[in-house]
Amino acid sequence: MATKSSIHIKPCNIASSEAHNRRTDEYIRNIGVSKIYVVSELSADNEQWINPNFGTPELQTHYDNIKRMVKEKTGRAMQEKERERKGKNGKIIKVAGCSPIREGVLLIRADTTLADVREFGEECQRRWGITPLQIFLHKDEGHWLGEKPDAEDKESFQVGEKWFKPNYHAHIVFDWMNHDTGKSRKLNDEDMAKMQTLASDILMMERGQSKNVTGKEHLERNDFIIEKQKAELQRIDAAKRHKEQQVELAEQELKQVKSEIRTDKLKSAATDAATAIASGVGSLFGSGKLKELEHSNVELHQEIAKRNKSIDDLKVRMQQMQEQHGKQIRNLQGVHNQELEAKDKEISRLNTILEKAFNWFPLLKEMLRMEKLCYAIGFTKDMVNSLLTKKEAIRCNGKIYSEEHRRRFEIKNDIFKIEKSSVDNNKLVLTINRQPIGEWFKEQWEKLRQGLRQSVEESRKSRGFKL
Repeated sequence: MATKSSIHIKPCNIASSEAHNRRTDEYIRNIGVSKIYVVSELSADNEQWINPNFGTPELQTHYDNIKRMVKEKTGRAMQEKERERKGKNGKIIKVAGCSPIREGVLLIRADTTLADVREFGEECQRRWGITPLQIFLHKDEGHWLGEKPDAEDKESFQVGEKWFKPNYHAHIVFDWMNHDTGKSRKLNDEDMAKMQTLASDILMMERGQSKNVTGKEHLERNDFIIEKQKAELQRIDAAKRHKEQQVELAEQELKQVKSEIRTDKLKSAATDAATAIASGVGSLFGSGKLKELEHSNVELHQEIAKRNKSIDDLKVRMQQMQEQHGKQIRNLQGVHNQELEAKDKEISRLNTILEKAFNWFPLLKEMLRMEKLCYAIGFTKDMVNSLLTKKEAIRCNGKIYSEEHRRRFEIKNDIFKIEKSSVDNNKLVLTINRQPIGEWFKEQWEKLRQGLRQSVEESRKSRGFKL
């Protein structure tokens, strides 16, 4: 199972996108058995959604509508092809053509639903104004493994005598245009990074792996808060390293200045010696060079004094920078520690309340477990309310999801009810037609495996031998 979700955005090739999402049985049959990457028995889990607000499901028609809209709003034809223009410095700059329709490919989980991906698309529209046009969930694609997978591989499953590794993904097609201005939406690198985080939050973090409801779900949320605090500490450390680099550069500059001062002092000593000699010579010969040497010596001493003052100013500035940096770090750490302390107290208070609730109401933990199981299966809030609050039986049609087998099973006019376990009165069991749901899922899975095995054997027999 992938640990995080990701999304790749690219300009949409309308013809290939529509052909890809209209896969047919004939297309599957034309692929050799050894190379097949679509399991037709799983195609029933595929889902799709077309935005009804744009009047047409055809991307080419929508593309042509966008071209007319741009012409009406801006008075200019939409630039579809890459072009060149001359910049202010005279260089030729390549300008990409407009991509009004773009396609994103999302890595998803086996239990990701169309509603999950629609929630991601709607949040993208709310944040950045890009509108989802079409969504396709593909849960029947993947590849055959040459051997039995490792024990850590929880995704792959056996079909007949072979092992299949699925590639769960979704295609989401966006309208990238602002229909009020006729201009394309502008998303920078930071926006795209936030979109990756959004995809991970909606498709992964809110739908974690299956667990028994033992209070661990509450602790996962606390861990998430602590991780955010760790990220803030990392940001503080990065700022600290930046300041330290600035101080190190200043110290290197100081060493360079000191080296230059030593050289100047040696020159000064040599000049003083030359002046003394010239003075003696001048007293003997009356040379006019003596005054020139004295003047040069005075100028050199003045230059050294300026350098010394620059060094003192640099030291003061370095000291001020270090003090300011230390104060900022202490303030940030103080605020961070206060926030951590407050959150720890809140976590402790909530855990205490939770423990009391479990002691006062022994079946509360079981009811929470039943609620999580019902939502995982695919029941709505009203259905869960009927089962848990009203303690009523409900009759259902459609498909229900098994986390253990990572697939949906069809139900027809079946009756669900939450009852006390016949083995332990402190335990609750979700039943389907008076049978525990776990046993029912196991029976359905065995029927599916037998059906797949039989279809593979019939396919082998039908091929026969070739001479």
